[in-house]
Amino acid sequence: MPIDPEFMKLPVVQNHIGHEVRGTVQLPKKLGIHGKTVAVDCDVCIADGICISVCPVNVFEWFETPDCETPNASGQAILAAKKADPARENDCIFCRACEIQCPVTAIKITEP
Repeated sequence: MPIDPEFMKLPVVQNHIGHEVRGTVQLPKKLGIHGKTVAVDCDVCIADGICISVCPVNVFEWFETPDCETPNASGQAILAAKKADPARENDCIFCRACEIQCPVTAIKITEP
């Protein structure tokens, strides 16, 4: 299931490296949606790294996640040892390369 297009209506539950985390966070199975303008649903993300490789301004970086290789609560994605994180979302130029290339539609770009 792709990222919820209505994710901005979800409550901000914490901050991670300077960006918001929305939705449900229940480690290790639920990681929430990281970011606002560059949002990554870590529960949908399959950690293939395509967003990292296609981003021309290096918005993303890997972050360590708990409980490697366990199905998440929805059974949709696998929790990997690391996920792509929009650590520098303020640097985004809105080219949408990451959003277009993500094979599971785990990324949503929202211009301010």
